[in-house]
Amino acid sequence: MSDHQLRTRMPGAPAPHPRDPSPRPAAALRAAAPALAVYAAVRALGLLGLWAAAQAAGKDPLARLTGRWDSVWYQRIAEDGYGYSVTLPDGALHSDLAFFPLLPALERGLAEVTPLTLGGAGLLVAWTAGLFAAWGIFAVGAELYGRRTGVVLAALWGVYPTAFVQSMAYTETLFTALAAWALYAVLKGRWLVAGALCVLAGLTRPSAAALIAALAITAAATLVREIRSGQGIGPVLRRNARMIAGVVLAPLGWLAYVVFVAVREGSPFAYFDVQAQWGNSIDGGRALAAFIAGLPLPAALGLCAALGLLGGLVVLCVRQRQPLPLLVYGIAIVVISLIGAGYFGSRPRLMMPAFPLLLPPAAALVRLRSTAPLTVVIAVLASASAAYGAWTLLGAGPP
Repeated sequence: MSDHQLRTRMPGAPAPHPRDPSPRPAAALRAAAPALAVYAAVRALGLLGLWAAAQAAGKDPLARLTGRWDSVWYQRIAEDGYGYSVTLPDGALHSDLAFFPLLPALERGLAEVTPLTLGGAGLLVAWTAGLFAAWGIFAVGAELYGRRTGVVLAALWGVYPTAFVQSMAYTETLFTALAAWALYAVLKGRWLVAGALCVLAGLTRPSAAALIAALAITAAATLVREIRSGQGIGPVLRRNARMIAGVVLAPLGWLAYVVFVAVREGSPFAYFDVQAQWGNSIDGGRALAAFIAGLPLPAALGLCAALGLLGGLVVLCVRQRQPLPLLVYGIAIVVISLIGAGYFGSRPRLMMPAFPLLLPPAAALVRLRSTAPLTVVIAVLASASAAYGAWTLLGAGPP
């Protein structure tokens, strides 16, 4: 195990399986092939379920993936740039400045060099990023607990209840791919790569703040531990120069967009004002508590049970002694998703990038050893996810 791995792993975490520290891309792809195949299969099942349900309802399945909700905003930005806003009947102003620029930039670039429409380009980005996200998730799981766990982890991410969003022209797969590979880079001690990926993540979604925090807290813990061990501050800083540079680099994408909005709108807090107009301000969980209080008792109890299960997963991640960057990232994604004042139905989707929370169930499933029961579990979860996805996509409300 390298010094960097020792510095980023919490005490007691399983040692990674021995492997080439710098595998060639072809060899790495071959190792990940089972995970990619399983992920592609479960997402294909989701698309098949949507197609069948849409045909029965007389609706266009492709339009459900490219022409609704946030995907329309991204395509409008790709076509015309920023500057569009809409005033709702209640007087609230929704501006396209709430949406980060990387996905629409990729959509426009692909549409200009291929025959694809902007919607088709968005799907190509999302589906390709989904495969890279599954690959990165597999890489993290395999690094910590072995290849079999990595495969199961990628599969579980693909059957997440709101995994249908992974098949839409949304940013979730793109962000998760960048986050997974950034965290993998940290585990391997490649801090400049992690910082660069974090820059791109910061141009994709505001939840990049969780990834930035993961890098910063891990680096701070490393420096404090080494200084407390009696090593001089100067030597510690010099030895960790790449780590420090990666942490400094990490927030630049997110900050660049916040500054862009500030300059464009003429206010240093313009970005936060835009998010507040969309109802996405941070309220510490008051909106969530009010939502639960307004539900019928059975629904409120069910939601509380679901939140309890989520808290249980967080506890299991701590007890599993996950490496510090994964632990910080996963918990931060959950916290960010729960303390906002936004639309409640979007919160499961916002938590989807928190793939480290799936490591405890992945490790538990691997202990089944026999392939047959494991296959049955994944198949049942994939079927349930596909059915829920079709029902949601053919409904009226946004995910």
